[in-house]
Amino acid sequence: MTLKPTALAALLPAGRVIDDPARLAAFAHDEAAGAPYALPAAVVQPRDTAEVAAVVAYCAERGVPVVARGAGTGLSGGANATAGCVVVSFAGMNRILRIDPDERLAVVQPGVVNDDLRAACAAKGLWYPPDPASAPWSTIGGNVATNAGGVCCVKYGVTRDYVLGVEAVTGRGEVVRLGRRTAKSSAGFELAGLLVGSEGTLGLVTEVTLRLRGERAQEHAVVGFFDDLPGAGRAVARVVASGVVPSALELVDRYCLRAVDEWKNMGLTDGGNVLLLARCDAPGAAGAEEADTVLACFEAAGAAWSARSADPAEADALFAARRLVYPALERLGLVLSEDICVPRTLVADMLARIERTAERHGVRIAGLAHAGDGNLHPMLVVPRGDERALARGREVLEEVVDQALELGGTVTGEHGVGLLKMRGLTRELGPAVLELHRGIKQVWDPAGILNPGKVFTDA
Repeated sequence: MTLKPTALAALLPAGRVIDDPARLAAFAHDEAAGAPYALPAAVVQPRDTAEVAAVVAYCAERGVPVVARGAGTGLSGGANATAGCVVVSFAGMNRILRIDPDERLAVVQPGVVNDDLRAACAAKGLWYPPDPASAPWSTIGGNVATNAGGVCCVKYGVTRDYVLGVEAVTGRGEVVRLGRRTAKSSAGFELAGLLVGSEGTLGLVTEVTLRLRGERAQEHAVVGFFDDLPGAGRAVARVVASGVVPSALELVDRYCLRAVDEWKNMGLTDGGNVLLLARCDAPGAAGAEEADTVLACFEAAGAAWSARSADPAEADALFAARRLVYPALERLGLVLSEDICVPRTLVADMLARIERTAERHGVRIAGLAHAGDGNLHPMLVVPRGDERALARGREVLEEVVDQALELGGTVTGEHGVGLLKMRGLTRELGPAVLELHRGIKQVWDPAGILNPGKVFTDA
């Protein structure tokens, strides 16, 4: 049925529905390069759960697709609009409702920006660990939708590990509360966890209860430069085998280092071709001992240069440089970014396979990785507007995805499936498991209006 924005506008206060094509374009897609999208029929801007429920119920009755949107920083097309859909923008639902130091939890609306929550928690001596590279802009709702990770998830886990409960609107327009605020519970299925990583296909999250931690101990940084990717991969394997679990273990290859240097002139490429950055935060003397072990692993793997950083500001600058990689590459063209994850002990093998793939196709694949948990982000830069180069780049990265699956890996560690990973997900899960997913989808969204055509929803 064709949507009538005037009828939709009657559900919300004045000014909350956008149907001007000139304004709709800003809500049409996320940051996924080359993912298809269309202009939505309308964008709604709710302020509370009741308004979200009213919109979804209206759309369900008429068979109108609904696409949830946070800050639009996603890299898989999961928030891309489809023809005739209603985009629900959660930018206005951005209140931190409660931070409880005694229970160590926070209750927030989905439009709260990750870094804003982290700052508010820090002011109370608390810490919210998930820290995706997009943390200065991405929202908690978007992080929940994709089960976002980040630099410190090697030790502290991803978004799913911190979601205690959610309030959500199902595809029927019903409001449900799932999960708990207690330290533990065995009451029923873990339905709140189903919504984490579901990318808006099961329900629209309108409130999240999050677990918090106490303040972090002092961190000890270790830096290592390597001549090549396999050498850095061997260092990662040695760290894993040592039993030390660093709070961060990040890999940045020569193409990424060069892109940041050309932009910010930081001298990163002077040290070597591949940079490994580690942090250890065990309390007291144990943290220094862990850092010494990581340093020994780097040296044993053949680091061209390695050291413990005695200057916290220097370490912070290097980690800040790592976060600059994606925007630095964007200056050079359209960035096609992958998000594979393999067993940690096979990082060196996967890195070698990526290098051979690049050589075989005559391309440069830039490498960035949360190496400590096996989450790799191989990236290709192609000229903007060159559709042939875009298609070729996608084919090369699809080959990389297949190689990750051959090593027992997964098609996405933290970016989500969206539009770009459906082929890989089909191969990873297999027919029987896909049918289980579709059955769950049918229960939550019987009209099939929630983010249709994404993830695993196509039969």
